[in-house]
Amino acid sequence: MPFKPEEDDLGPSKSELKREMTERQKLAEVLSKLSGDALKSVPLEENIRDAIAQTQKIKTFEALRRHKQYLGKLMRALDAEEIAAIEKRLEIIEGPGKVETAKLHQLEALRDRLIADDAAFTQLIERFPDLDVQNIRTLIRNARKEKELNKPPKAYREIFQLLRNLELN
Repeated sequence: MPFKPEEDDLGPSKSELKREMTERQKLAEVLSKLSGDALKSVPLEENIRDAIAQTQKIKTFEALRRHKQYLGKLMRALDAEEIAAIEKRLEIIEGPGKVETAKLHQLEALRDRLIADDAAFTQLIERFPDLDVQNIRTLIRNARKEKELNKPPKAYREIFQLLRNLELN
């Protein structure tokens, strides 16, 4: 008998269901790491919110594993619109932290370029004409020496703090 997809369509495959369950379990794990106030702002049913709040009280690994599976089961009861609303709220909650982290990574990259290349130093001076050129030049020289001699990165950190203060002003 030939395969006829329109007649034999039995819904999502077992693999699809398992992937969906795993995604929802991971979503519950992310929710369990939120603070109490942040969790209250997420549109959840009260029983799910209570179960997520209980996650922080569980100490043993095996109990935590079983509880996460239970959370996944509770989350499966939610429809796609509810999941989308939860994910949208999570993006709002986690958004500012991601932006701040990206800025810090940019400053770290700039610091590394300053130490590696004098052209980056010239660009920094052009961008910030009021910069104390002598001080930053000394810090860069010291950071290079620290790296060569395997010393603690004191000047390396000071350059980062100086760049961070420049970005704030």
